Amino acid sequence: MVDEERPGAGQWVPETSAVKALAEAAGNCRGCELFRDATQVVFSAGPQKAALMLVGEQPGDQEDQRGRPFVGPAGRLLADALAAAGIETRSVYLTNAVKHFRFERRGKARIHKKPDVGHITACLPWLQAELQAVRPVVVVCLGATAGRAVLGRPVRVGAERGILMEGPEGVAPAQVLLTTHPSALLRLRNAEDREPALGELVADLVVARDAALG
Repeated sequence: MVDEERPGAGQWVPETSAVKALAEAAGNCRGCELFRDATQVVFSAGPQKAALMLVGEQPGDQEDQRGRPFVGPAGRLLADALAAAGIETRSVYLTNAVKHFRFERRGKARIHKKPDVGHITACLPWLQAELQAVRPVVVVCLGATAGRAVLGRPVRVGAERGILMEGPEGVAPAQVLLTTHPSALLRLRNAEDREPALGELVADLVVARDAALG
């Protein structure tokens, strides 16, 4: 049975190898219900021919308003981690598994709400098209949602992080590395916990960098 709420993005994804054309087409996507409340689609940033592709969960409030991924607090923390790992942010391709902001309202605030498996599945054709267009050497999955989208299965960040894995069909020949989403670090209020967690994220990014440089 077809889910009328989430028919999937496939019919809106054009046959093109140009990220710019994909991004333009994504603005018309009605693959799931999230487009109704989001301000706009948030597609990607960075060069098309990037050796490193970083995949997050979904855009947040600031990303939804500005139309670019990783421009909020988590994005700033990611930029710091990339710099500490010796990676220029402008050299990597940044995207998300889900392209619209899912949230719930609390007064005037819009509070992040995790996308469910149906949203990940509906948006997957966009991510698959990006993988084919960019053809990265290494795909870094930031968090469990991104890991599930890229690897096609549930993942355990704590058990699988920092390990280079062969990508499944549709991702190969790229290698895949799972690590923590920077937003998880922001939820650690104690600096004594955040500093080692940031160090682990940086270490994972170094592994990805070295593999991408080959």
